[in-house]
Amino acid sequence: MPSTLALLRNLFLDQQQRRLAVAIWASGFAGGAALGPVVGGALLERFWWGSVFLVNVPVLLVLLGAARVLPESRDPAPGRADVVSVVLSLATVLPLVWAVKAVAAGDAGPLPAAATALGLVAGTAFVRRQLIRPDPLLDLRLFRSRVVTAAIGANLLTIAAMSGLLLLASQYLQLVLGRSPMEAGLLLVPGLVASVLAGLAAVPLARRFPVRGLVVTGLLLGAAGYVVATRLGSGSPAALLVLAFTLVAAGAGLAETLTNDAILTAAPAERAGQASAISETAYELGTGLGVAVLGSVLGAVYTTRLVLPAGLDAPDRAAADTLGGAVDVAGRLPAETAAALEAGAREAFSAGVDLTAGIGACVALAAAVLVAVVWRAPRAEA
Repeated sequence: MPSTLALLRNLFLDQQQRRLAVAIWASGFAGGAALGPVVGGALLERFWWGSVFLVNVPVLLVLLGAARVLPESRDPAPGRADVVSVVLSLATVLPLVWAVKAVAAGDAGPLPAAATALGLVAGTAFVRRQLIRPDPLLDLRLFRSRVVTAAIGANLLTIAAMSGLLLLASQYLQLVLGRSPMEAGLLLVPGLVASVLAGLAAVPLARRFPVRGLVVTGLLLGAAGYVVATRLGSGSPAALLVLAFTLVAAGAGLAETLTNDAILTAAPAERAGQASAISETAYELGTGLGVAVLGSVLGAVYTTRLVLPAGLDAPDRAAADTLGGAVDVAGRLPAETAAALEAGAREAFSAGVDLTAGIGACVALAAAVLVAVVWRAPRAEA
């Protein structure tokens, strides 16, 4: 994906054309995300669960033909591959994500602490190595631009909060409201369509309004969506979640189109690959941290708030540690006990959703403050 974004930087030299190209590129992400749950839901209702992976194979084979029509774009002095930096980056992220999930699962022993220390030490070594190498794996000098710093920070925080919302949305629709996988996928489509439309609308809006103000507006729109999501309960209508997700997705579509364009614009043409790689890394890191942190918070609140009915044996009590497990256990219990377990599980999960959405709102507000304070483009760029 960094390669596709880097190509746009060199194919479209006019800023307005490039901004439209980035908007269409971002719409491809949102459109794919809208189509994925619908296709996946249809496959899961009719075929083996592995079909959701196999359906991608013919698509990817067709896309291999893109190499015949795309022009080449490369750094004239790319430097050597830095395997040590790749290893250090993995040694930073994986232990930290694992430690977060372990602590949330109740493991407060020495192993999570050691994993955290390992991640911090590896991360420090990674940064120091990038600063002293003439051809770094990740060119941290690009962060000298306040625009790049603010844009990448906004991308990371936005996708972290949004990935947490996506994690809970499908579970909430299927396991709390009782919708089928297909119905759950269809209910997410309006939000992802709103993301496409907001991304395309960013192009004409940027001609009339300051880009920084539009990015802040998008982030505040996302924060409003998370606030709406804090009102979800076990008996809430699906329309409330659809509204929340639509606001969040529209805000993300508006903000991320402009932040990606700003990152590419701030980088020299020969460093477009580095700039797009940093932007894409922010997406991937944000997704990993969002699922790990917000998912762990959701799980911790669920297990804390869940009151199990009397009479469950040890395996059933362990299976009920997740909402899906509770629904599965309820299917083999007497009717009265099953109803009590399902009701308690849904109430506990809804409480976790409320707190997770509240954290998402705080993250979106933090991103808006970051952009408002740090984003300072030179007069020529503005």
